[in-house]
Amino acid sequence: MTTTDWEIATATLRITTQLVDGIQEGLAARGFDDVRPAHGFAFATLSRTPTNQAGIAAALNISKQAAAQLVEHLVGAGYVSRHADPADGRSQLLRLTARGRACTRAAEESAAQVVAGWRDALSPEAYAGFATAVRAVAEPGGLRPAW
Repeated sequence: MTTTDWEIATATLRITTQLVDGIQEGLAARGFDDVRPAHGFAFATLSRTPTNQAGIAAALNISKQAAAQLVEHLVGAGYVSRHADPADGRSQLLRLTARGRACTRAAEESAAQVVAGWRDALSPEAYAGFATAVRAVAEPGGLRPAW
């Protein structure tokens, strides 16, 4: 890896940190101060389709025990509800509640504010190039933590 490659890699990590921190600050300012980044990845998974606790564990690449703790917090805080799984009587499907959907919208608004700051820091041409480059190298698919 060349110095320039390393600089790009570390700058990308700093950009990611800016985004995550900005979302967290925006959520807290909007009244959602009891969620953490891991919860956001669970919300992203549940926004696509209801899933069970094992699905959350797989999506976040965490143990089933960690997923159980995460889900308990989200259910207790009113972000997620449990429903009988018609395909598997032993499993419960998890769905975002109205509060969970509101938190997801607040996260999207917060992310848009961070990105707007990047847009403001660049010329229109540089921002267009940045946006094109990010889309070109980002792998398609759902959001998941990088841990």
